[in-house]
Amino acid sequence: MTLNQPDKVITMPKKIAVVYGGLSAERAISLKSGTAIANGLEKAGFEVVLFDTGERELVALLDEKIDLVFIALHGRGGEDGCIQGALEYMGVPYTGSDVLGSALSMDKIRSKQIFQSLGLPTAPFIIAEKESYRVNNAAVLLEDLGGKVMVKPANEGSSIGMAKASTAQELDQALQQAFNYDQQVLVEAWIDGPEYTVSILGEQTLPAIHMETPHEFYDYKAKYQSTSTIYNCPCGLSEADEKALQILSLKAFKATGAAAWGRVDVMRSNASSQNGEWQLLEVNTVPGMTETSLVPKAAKEFGLNFSELVTKIVELSVNKYPKKDELNG
Repeated sequence: MTLNQPDKVITMPKKIAVVYGGLSAERAISLKSGTAIANGLEKAGFEVVLFDTGERELVALLDEKIDLVFIALHGRGGEDGCIQGALEYMGVPYTGSDVLGSALSMDKIRSKQIFQSLGLPTAPFIIAEKESYRVNNAAVLLEDLGGKVMVKPANEGSSIGMAKASTAQELDQALQQAFNYDQQVLVEAWIDGPEYTVSILGEQTLPAIHMETPHEFYDYKAKYQSTSTIYNCPCGLSEADEKALQILSLKAFKATGAAAWGRVDVMRSNASSQNGEWQLLEVNTVPGMTETSLVPKAAKEFGLNFSELVTKIVELSVNKYPKKDELNG
């Protein structure tokens, strides 16, 4: 299989800064992603500079005289539009989604509202506000969402701050913990079914992956620490089902304004009351990129090695955002 080729000739950059690390709760994962990306780009022949925003001021990028920034920052500051806006202000081209696409995709509440408004399937949810929340709200929230829920901070990744709750006490505890991360928290009806993820390169969806874990859900430990998590690629779906999943994932990706590359997480509900089988979870605009992360796994099944994958991301991103001299006319 081959990726769709661009209509216009692409002038590829020579020197790329991989921006990684940062100060978010996902710093450790970002350091691994950035290192892997840098190695992959160097194998492809690019001159690479590793740039840790947790240790250096972003403006120092201008001294490096780079042609493109490859964003490998996960979580706050990296996926929420902040770094994208700063780079655009500086006139420095970068990989992936723009400011709006990054911000909407990162915000689990706003992205679910977008899915809902477009008629895309996503589980019922309620927004809990830290300022107005009271302990006795928990029982009502739980009953309204079917007696079992997933609690998610609105703007954290890697399942940080997430928890399952099936009693009012558990929900209250989960909300109090989630409020440490965000003023608004997503309380989502529990989805009883398997989880899948679809990686996207431009307009191309890659083979879906089905994640299996003995944990109650695909949490931080299952993603990064467990040796018992199983990644099925091929995912085991019929050709028709996988195609439907890929089409839905691309619609969700475009709905939030995401672009160039990313990943969409979906579950297949066993409950007929949840608006259909597929239930969209979220769009990831800077997913994990270690050699064993989900996007590289899907790319390998598609026929792209890691170095080819990062090169394709550069190709899809280059010339997308104006350089400083172009901004100045």
